[in-house]
Amino acid sequence: MLQEFKDFIAKGNVMDMAVGIIIGAAFTAIVTSLVGDLINPIIGLFTGGIDFTNNYAVLAGDVAEGASLEAARETGASVFAYGAFIMAIINFLIIAFVVFMLVKWVNRIKDAAEEAEEPAPEAPAGPSELDILMEIRDSLAK
Repeated sequence: MLQEFKDFIAKGNVMDMAVGIIIGAAFTAIVTSLVGDLINPIIGLFTGGIDFTNNYAVLAGDVAEGASLEAARETGASVFAYGAFIMAIINFLIIAFVVFMLVKWVNRIKDAAEEAEEPAPEAPAGPSELDILMEIRDSLAK
């Protein structure tokens, strides 16, 4: 059983998947930082720093007026946090666009590298000597 497990782990697909998951986690941290630390502040400049995170509706419980979402949750009140959901959607769209642009850039570089590696197509060769001789033979036979 131990040997079967070793054989399973040694297969290329399992190792490829593990590497992909690790790289994906690292890539997620990079994209999240890019969006949170670089893109969102720039968007905040143009939108006047609009942040929907603290927009909520109290469904049950007592919450001080103007309290943040975190403060409202700490009081134990039941809140409908629609602002946090809106911000999650906005962040998703930004992250999806950034990933799209990165993939597009990587594919463009990959295509350029493949084009550089491909040899130029050879010029079409004319008929061979054998083809000409066969054609002469056929025309003499007529």
